[in-house]
Formats: sequence, C-alpha cells, structure tokens
Amino acid sequence: MSLFKARDWWSTTLGEKEEFDQGCLCVADVDNSGQDKIIVGSYMGYLRIFHPHPVKPGDDVQAEDLLLEVQLQEPILQVEVGKFVSGTEGLHLAVLHCRKLCVYAVSGTQGNVEHGNQYQIKLMYEHNLQRTACNMTYGPFGGVKGRDLICIQSMDGMLMLFEQESYAFGRFLPGFLLPGPLTYSSRTDSFITVSSCQQVESYKYQVLVFATDAEARQETVQQKLSSGKRLVVDWVLNIGEQALDICIVSFNQAVSSVFVLGERNLFCLKDNGQLRFMKKLDYSPSCFIPYCSVKEGTINTLVGNHSNVLNIYQDVTLKWAAQLPHVPVSVKVANIQNLKGVIVTLSENGHLQCSYLGTDPSFFQAPRVDSKEVNYEEFNAEMKELQKIIREAMKTQDILPQSEKRRDLIVTAEVSPDLDAESKAIDSEVKAEVVPSVTVKVTVQSRVTAQKPNLSVCVQAPLAVTCDQFIFNDLEPDSSETVVLSVFLKGNCPPSELEGNCVVSCSTPTGIPKVAQCKFKLPLRLICFPAQPSKSANHKITIDTNKPPISFLTIFPDFADPSEDDQANVLGFQFLTGSKITLLASKTSQRYRIQSDQLEDLWLITKELTLRLEEHFKKQNCKDFACTFSGSIPLQEYFELIDRHFELRLNAEKFRELLSERAVQFRAIERRLLTRFKDKTPAPLQHLDTLLEGTFREVIALADAAEKNQANMFQAFTKLKSATHLVIMLISLWQKLNADQIAIMEAAFLPLAEDTQELGWEETVDSAISSLLRTCLSKSSKEQALTLGGQLSMPKDTSRLKKNISLFCDRLAKGGRLSLSTESATQQVTVVPGGCSTIPESDLEERVVVLGSTATFTNHKHAAKQKSKPGSKHENC
Repeated sequence: MSLFKARDWWSTTLGEKEEFDQGCLCVADVDNSGQDKIIVGSYMGYLRIFHPHPVKPGDDVQAEDLLLEVQLQEPILQVEVGKFVSGTEGLHLAVLHCRKLCVYAVSGTQGNVEHGNQYQIKLMYEHNLQRTACNMTYGPFGGVKGRDLICIQSMDGMLMLFEQESYAFGRFLPGFLLPGPLTYSSRTDSFITVSSCQQVESYKYQVLVFATDAEARQETVQQKLSSGKRLVVDWVLNIGEQALDICIVSFNQAVSSVFVLGERNLFCLKDNGQLRFMKKLDYSPSCFIPYCSVKEGTINTLVGNHSNVLNIYQDVTLKWAAQLPHVPVSVKVANIQNLKGVIVTLSENGHLQCSYLGTDPSFFQAPRVDSKEVNYEEFNAEMKELQKIIREAMKTQDILPQSEKRRDLIVTAEVSPDLDAESKAIDSEVKAEVVPSVTVKVTVQSRVTAQKPNLSVCVQAPLAVTCDQFIFNDLEPDSSETVVLSVFLKGNCPPSELEGNCVVSCSTPTGIPKVAQCKFKLPLRLICFPAQPSKSANHKITIDTNKPPISFLTIFPDFADPSEDDQANVLGFQFLTGSKITLLASKTSQRYRIQSDQLEDLWLITKELTLRLEEHFKKQNCKDFACTFSGSIPLQEYFELIDRHFELRLNAEKFRELLSERAVQFRAIERRLLTRFKDKTPAPLQHLDTLLEGTFREVIALADAAEKNQANMFQAFTKLKSATHLVIMLISLWQKLNADQIAIMEAAFLPLAEDTQELGWEETVDSAISSLLRTCLSKSSKEQALTLGGQLSMPKDTSRLKKNISLFCDRLAKGGRLSLSTESATQQVTVVPGGCSTIPESDLEERVVVLGSTATFTNHKHAAKQKSKPGSKHENC
C-alpha cells in the first residue's frame, strides 16, 4: 500500500450497474477543437464524451462537463480516434461493436444562451462484420499519408482490414486459438499481437497483403499454393505468460520500443523483437501506458494493479506509487484545461477519475466512540410492553384453529406395505413382463350428516388407478365408508412423483359445503425392482451427510438381500421402463452417490434416499442430521431436457397448422364434388376424387404424427418435471433453504400439472423466475421498477428462460434469499466468495466397490455429466 494518494482533480461515476474494460476509454481531440476530450463507451451501449473543467481540484462534476451522452444499440467493445474518413484529415470517432464498426463525426454548436455548447454525433459510415469482433487497432498501414486504416481482430483469429469506407481483405492468423491484444507499429509497418502460445508475434503488412485470402482457406493445398503466399510471421518472442496489453512507444528522445504487459512481468522489446529490458512485478497488474520521460533515453510507464495502486516506473526503476480509490482497467495521460499530464483512470464499474500525483498522505483515523449513557428505566419499560404484547398473542393463539380440532369430514388413505399378489394393472403401456400394483384403502368419516359424498382419487400420470371416482349414499353422523382401489404404472416412463391425493366433498342438510383431502405416498417397488449395479454412468451426484453412512440392508430392506454382504454399500435399481440407477455409500466418508445414464432418473432414488435416512435417524432420536450438496448444479443437462420439450411443442404447433391447411383443402374439394354431383348435366370429375382421397390420407397421416408427437411431448414433460424436482432439491441442499423458500421455488419451477399449447411450461416458468429476479433477488431498485408483460405467449426459443435460470442460481450463490415479503425485496445481494464453483476435494477422494467387478470409483462432489474414460486405472479395495 502506498503512503500517498493520487490527488483527485475531477471524478464522476458513469451510470448504474454498467461494465467497462480496457478498450472503453480514449483521450483525444475528437471534435478537432484543439483540446483533449475523454471518450468512454460501456458494454451497455452508452457513449459519453467529457471535457472536465473544475473550478478547483476535487469539485463535484458539473452538468456542462458532459458534452455528449448517447445510447447505441449494441455493446461498445472499443473506442478510438483517428483520420478515418476519406477526403479530410480531421479526426473522427471509431466505435467497435460485436458485429459492427461505426465511424462518427463529433461536432459542437456554440450556444447563444447560458446552457453552453451543444454537441452531436453524425454517422459517417459503418461496416457490418461477418465475424464477432474482439478488438481493433489503426494506423497508416502501408505508409499511407494523411489517413488511418483500421484492422479488426475477430474471436476466431481473422484480421479484417478496412480502408476507411471500404473493406480491403481478411487474413487468418496461423495457429490461432484465443485472441490477444493487438497493436500496429508504423515504424516497421507491422502488426504485433500475443498468441495463446504465450508468444509475441509480428506480422508485416505487406506479407498480409500478398498472403492467401481468408475466403480461400477452405480450398485444397494445391489451390492454396497457386492462389497466394502463406502467412509467415516476421519475428517471435516467447514471454512465457499471457499478455494484458501492448503499446508502441516512439518518442523523439527515446528509442522506438514495444511494451508488453504480462500477468507478472513488464517487457520492453526492440523493433526486431529483441528484449531490451524486463521488470518483474510483485503484484497483479490491471493496465498500463508508457509516456514521455523528462530524462533522455528513458521511458516512463504507468502501471495500475488490483491493489488500487498506480506505480510509475522509469524504465525498470520504481519512481513513485500512489493510492487510487478503485482498480483501474484502463489508464491514459491527457492535457486538459492547460494542465499537462493529467492521469485518467477508469474502473470496471464506471468510476472515471482525473488525478495528478502529489503528497497527500492517507492515514487511518479511528472513529469517535459514542459515549451516550444507557437509560435503563426506559429499556425496562419497553421490555415490559413487549412482554405484554407477547402474552396477549399467546392467549389468542388457539382461537382460529379451534374449529380444526374437531373436523366434521375426514378422509384417510392407507397404502398396503406389500404389492398385490395378483397385479390389477389394466391397459398398461409398459413393456415389462409384470407390471405390479399396490392396494390403497380410502376411508371417509363424517361426524355430521353428509349428503351424497363424492370421493376423487388422483395420481399423476403415467401412474393410474383402477377407479378414480366414488359416489356414496348419504352418510349418517359418526359413520364411515371404505373403498379399495389399486395404483399401477400405465405410461411407459417413470413418474415424477410417487404421491396421490384423495379429495371428498359433500354438503350438510343446511346447504353448507364440506371438503376434506389427504395425501398418500406410494412405495418405490411399484415402479422399480432390484437389479445388478452398474459401474459406469453418464450422470452422477453426491449427497453429503453429517453422520456415518448407514448400511443399505437397514434403510432399503425391501430392495437389499440380507444374504448379500456386498449390498451394504452398493445397490442397484431398475425402473420398469428399463433404465438403471446405482446407489453407492462410501466406506470412509459420510457420502452417498447416485448415478444413472439419464438425469431425470436420479430424482426418485435421491428423494427416497434422503427420506429414508431422515426416518432412520429420527427413530434414533437424532435431531441434528442434515444432508448437503456441494457440487455444481447440472444446468447444462437440465437445459437439454428443456430444449427437447420445447422442440416437441414447436412440432405440435406445426402439425396443428398443417392439419388446419389440409382440412380447409379437404372441405374445398368436398364442396366442388358436391356441386358436380348436384349438377343436372353430368360433367367429368377432373380427378377431384383422386385429390380428395390423397388429401384424406394426408389428414390421417398428419393426425397420426400429431398424436405420436403428443405422446412424446407428455413423456418429455414428465422427464422435465423429474429433472426440475432434482434441481430444486440440489439447490435447496446447496443453499440450505428452509421449507418456505423451497415452496417458493416449487411454485416458480413447477406451476403446471399439465402442459398445453395455450399455456406451456416455458413461458410460465420464465414469467415466475423473472418476477423473482425483479423482487426478492433484485440487485437494485432499478430492476424492481421494471414491469413484466401482461399476456403469456409461447416464446420463439428458450434462450431467455435458460439465461434467467442461470441468473437465478447465480443470485442465490451470491447471497440472495427467496422471500415473498416486501422488505426482503429492497435488500441488496451481497457477494459471497465461491459462487457456484465446485469445491475441490482431491484430499477427500474415496473408493467404492461395485458388485461383480474389481473396478473402483473415485467420488467427486459434482453432478456434472461424466463419462467413463477408457484406460482408467482400477484398483482393488
């Protein structure tokens, strides 16, 4: 830390929640008035031009300091000022967007009143880019006089050169992987960059001109040799680290040099690539700029770092260090208001400051201690008043629930602990040899006279019941009715929940309606059976507990075989639909791993595991048992299920439109035929009967395809619900959410029991998550002020939904908390180190044996999609 601070001459904060980077700051006489202006562009698309003139150093920013502020349509990657317009040597502003290069003329009109001058920008020309841009440089390429050419580097390694209003050519850099900083040296007429091989590379402009064109890159080798020369590097220097920035220095009293700022070193090179000197930095730099030194033969360099310190070097000697109020991402030296050598710095969150070096010391001053005396009598009176309010609240607590203590209508459901000896499954689509069923006994009790009680039993598809509606005769007071039904798996996919719901409704003789309901849980054996464990799987999740692992013989007695000792730590499940799931318990740590080839299949086994563990420790009077999850949420695999479901929805919409067209065509042909048949004078049909038959076949084929697509969409929606349940569970274990917060997540992610074309899952969930992001998870009051659209409609794609889900997890990782209260909506999200990153656990690895194999598995805390690698090392336990 420096003893001295940089003296604040002028400063301001740009916008709210805007982001800036290295290329967003430029200092130049952009309006050709003879005075430097500060040009700033942001990733939010705002372009601002400042001309500071404080009355005294440190004054607040004045309104007239901002000459121009305009919002462009796209994020601004870089701003530069040069002679970019033909026919004039005036300076113009070049703005680089992701897919566009725009050149503007900035001009000012002198005001006639006290409001000052007015500035505006005029678009001179623009270039639409075929590739996504990364950065750009400019200069008199090829030694041209009186004008500057522009070179843009794309994200895929192509240099696109523009001769002002026209596109010249494009060349691909050889061996390209990732883009690096780029600059132009007019002394050697060459482009200098740093490749992903950590090498400084120089390419002559003339070599680029005569090299093979970028559009011919896909041609054969023989064609390449005949159409142009191969792009050859002029010189290469290996610096052994990635570079942050490159600057070309060519002052009168100094030797022309190339400065390269690395991650830990500052390099100074000659024009031919030879190293002049190198300075090792004991900090992490963020930006730099060389400038003219008063000592002949030397060069001064400003280097900003992530410790808020600005260091000034004369060659390799540290001459000064000043403390800044922020971490600079870009630094420039300007001459403003006849003040030479003003240091202009910009932070990533928009703090723009003009400062100069001085000896203003920065000392810590301890705050004053509040010595106010405590009034104990006042505190005691307040305590008594609060205790009185608490006592009154406890007295009235039983007033509201009094009617619930003696309910007039009660419904209970009892699930048989064993499966039916003879299956009651009917019309099941499952291709298994035997589709089991389980008996559910439902009892309706009434303490008053109940007229025509109606009982409905509901289970979520693909589960089904043998009978779902029961109508009873009138029930006398204190009487009951009992019905027996069976539940089985009807659809050919695992259900998302193993729960059912019973609802009974009736009315009293006086006309008062009565409703009662209850839920029942179905056994896991209804949809799966024991199977041989699998040693490899595409999807794995690891659940951590705070208690030693329990033998599967204890918590899964209905699946584990007591005669098999190996099943104490590993257990296999197979759904009736065919998919397999393996459950493993660690012998050395307090972890359980669930793995399967399909992400959605993990949900029911994971839920059953946590429920049985909680029941086991509850029987042992253990109240501090808890499950946690510290891996990464499998969002990518979850997004694939969302895309699959949405694709089927789009197909259903296309089938509906095609059926509508063919039906219109079919009716039109029928009318034509009917007119011909009614005609008294017989006329030829002109193949209308053939056309009618062909259209009829098309309608039938489209209807069959639409029906098949509907069945596939139902299965995709069921899988999506299972994966959603799993994601909600992992997030709740990861962030340790309480029951209310989990209920909010379930309401947002699972709003629909059924999916329809009119109201689908994607638009409903997107609206709910957007509401949470703008209320309890908002980062500022500006987000809370935004309003959502009124009517829900089917989106064009799922990009917005996936972006909101990722942002939802990110906000939770950074300290956001789910709540429906208005107070929490005004709280700001605090940043918690770590975020969603996976916790490394190389020191916590363990090995678990799978039945029938000597292979072992290393347990990692993450749920990302994993595939077994061939040739992996196997060991014996």
